[in-house]
Amino acid sequence: MTTRKPRASIPTNELEKAAWPSLSPDLVEQIAQAGIRLDTKRGEVLFDVGQERYDFYYVERGVLEAIDRSNDHVVVQVKEGNFVGELGMLMGQRAFLAVVVAEAGRVIRLRQGDLMQMMHAVPELADTIVTAYAARRRLLVNWGEGGLIIIGSEGDSKALRLREFASRSRLPYRWVPRSDTAAMNEVSKLCEVPATGTVVVTGRSQVLPEPTPKALACVIGMDLAADNTSLFDVIVIGAGPGGLAAAVYASSEGLDVLVVEDTAIGGQAGTSSRIENYLGFPAGISGAELAFRSSVQAIKFGARIAAPRRATRLTRENDLFCVTLDDGDTVRGRTVVLANGVQYRRLPLARLEELEGQGVYYAATDLEARFCRDTEVVIVGGGNSAGQAAMFLSRFASKTHVVVRGEGLAVTMSAYLSDRVEPDQRIQLWTRTSVSALVGESHLEQVVLRNNDTGEESTIRSKALFIMIGAAPNTDWLDGQVALDEKGFVRTGRDVGPEFDGFATSLPGIYAVGDIRSGSVKRVASAVGEGSVVIAAVHEYLSAHTEP
Repeated sequence: MTTRKPRASIPTNELEKAAWPSLSPDLVEQIAQAGIRLDTKRGEVLFDVGQERYDFYYVERGVLEAIDRSNDHVVVQVKEGNFVGELGMLMGQRAFLAVVVAEAGRVIRLRQGDLMQMMHAVPELADTIVTAYAARRRLLVNWGEGGLIIIGSEGDSKALRLREFASRSRLPYRWVPRSDTAAMNEVSKLCEVPATGTVVVTGRSQVLPEPTPKALACVIGMDLAADNTSLFDVIVIGAGPGGLAAAVYASSEGLDVLVVEDTAIGGQAGTSSRIENYLGFPAGISGAELAFRSSVQAIKFGARIAAPRRATRLTRENDLFCVTLDDGDTVRGRTVVLANGVQYRRLPLARLEELEGQGVYYAATDLEARFCRDTEVVIVGGGNSAGQAAMFLSRFASKTHVVVRGEGLAVTMSAYLSDRVEPDQRIQLWTRTSVSALVGESHLEQVVLRNNDTGEESTIRSKALFIMIGAAPNTDWLDGQVALDEKGFVRTGRDVGPEFDGFATSLPGIYAVGDIRSGSVKRVASAVGEGSVVIAAVHEYLSAHTEP
């Protein structure tokens, strides 16, 4: 690989200041009391790439180096007065990088479990460590460091799916398109890369041909193995805004929490390019960024997140609930919060599935925006997601078309968005219109629109169609365990019966929040509110059903 100068743990900008803080003498002494001082020797390996559990080290003297094992490149030097580690240490992920002694000296070693206990007991330490580790993860993502390489063709749907998963999960990786001959030659020096297809190369130069997001999660330790012996106070199904809020509030109040997410942290909201009406963010915030901050909060308080893992069955055994996952593993909890939201609706079009990822998309993030340059873009839908996508993608596309079946946007879209979309000269609104056909060989080339009143058809030359027409609830797997409304959404509170309150479902101990709940507002802020409020009911249930 190309030689790069090692970075040092000396801040040069705001993000690096957050990543490399100075610990107060009092905190250092507390760490020393809980840990052990060790003399180090040059070349000594403190932990290595792929290691499942690794310890916290504070450098009192000497220099440590974080090394990418795929090419033995020194990513960063950690000098005295600072400490090693990044967010994966708190999340249960395997180490992305190795840490080796570059200059002999002395460190304080604190076992990973002791670090977690100390963070619970000393809020000042927790704030410092979590802030630093989150900033370091951002740096690794920005640098494209971490030893993980994704190889594929620009238009490959499998490669896009892996990159979306890695990006939304904030996994540091390097993207190498097969068209980049120089980069491909560099990777080929590390390992034998298959001539075709999508490939992942790990920090140990392990080659994974045609991997799924779950296979990628497994190899880096993100897919937390189900612990059949553990009993969680709360199992949260779904890591969207509602699920993450429930995880934060439950874990911060001392409950043992497991979050199960089948796609990527953030849920459907995580695909939003910009949320402008969320309280406290007047300049707006992307759904992925909001999800990242929320997941860091949950991890700080000790919540565990397993992704991508899908819940496939819910059963009750005495006073406990068993959730079966997609690989057959089962996790047990005293309560369950259903926050797994909805799934994207598809248009009834020929060749739709064939072209998904090849010009047909269901999210408008930076990744998809790359495919919108120098082409016209078609967005189907009149809700806020469609409006946000139109404003975002119009910065890249030569022309943006918004297609709706109704008379306009006023009924379905927030005023602040429709007031921007409708007068924007870069955006053309098609009312009373539907998509009738998709044209293209291996990739989308044209979108055919039909006026619903006249039948007149128009053809748009486009390589990017975004379908944002709402979603259906993810409730099939519940198999009648809780009461649903006529559309398949979970009934809660008074909608179940006069004796039920708040977010309780028809099955005591099971709660529902966010988009999956019948009558929900379908807004990020309301999902967050429901996820936080529901924990009060969880506490009441646990008090009544848990033996002292």
